[in-house]
Amino acid sequence: MVDYTLDGSIAVITIDRPEAKNAIDNETALALRDAWQRFDDDDDAFVGILTGSGETFSAGADLKAMDLEDRPEGWLGFSRMHVEKPTIAAIEGHCVAGGLELALWCDLRVAGESATFGCFERRFGVPLVDGGTQRLPHIVGLGRALDMILTGRAVNAREAKEWGLLTRIADDGAALAVAQEMAATIAEYPQQTVRTDRAAVYDGLGEELAQGLRIEAWHGQRALETAYEGAERFESGEGRHGENIERREE
Repeated sequence: MVDYTLDGSIAVITIDRPEAKNAIDNETALALRDAWQRFDDDDDAFVGILTGSGETFSAGADLKAMDLEDRPEGWLGFSRMHVEKPTIAAIEGHCVAGGLELALWCDLRVAGESATFGCFERRFGVPLVDGGTQRLPHIVGLGRALDMILTGRAVNAREAKEWGLLTRIADDGAALAVAQEMAATIAEYPQQTVRTDRAAVYDGLGEELAQGLRIEAWHGQRALETAYEGAERFESGEGRHGENIERREE
């Protein structure tokens, strides 16, 4: 149903209902909620990856079961939860309806080149209630979000990448491996500042610039000890001339 594995400092949470295209029923939603809470509580887990088993990320709510409940954490288990650490969605195949909303909950998204995205629930009159109407416009812009939400059309990986919906495109079958590489890079950095900078981004969304700058300053103060330690390492010669900076070609 839902698998949780920890590989070093990277947690992989897998929706394991391939026979149902990884659609979410009530039992799966509860298991996803518990898995993300476990990740947030686990001091050894620095980055969390969400993926689906088989050839589909998730088709969203299980419309055959129709047993989901509107809990504080969200219909699909965790879409209203807050975690303190970075998250990545590793996507193969269809990432549609509520499955798209779960991918939008993650900070970053990597998909195989044949992946498909869309608000397919439009066909059945099912509303977006797991964050899609709020997160999608922030990520792709108002016009593109309304295009997806109102028409329910399919969007391929290349278009999704152009829109900013995807962070990277991988070969089919390699999305999880690429997500793990990204997670490993993030996990190598001083985690306090990773988390405070991430929090400053989210806390500042929708705020006027002056208030956003105050939010950034407050979070930055929380990481000063880490910053001083990093400055000392730089002074001693570590990381000069761009050493250990990730470089990649588009």
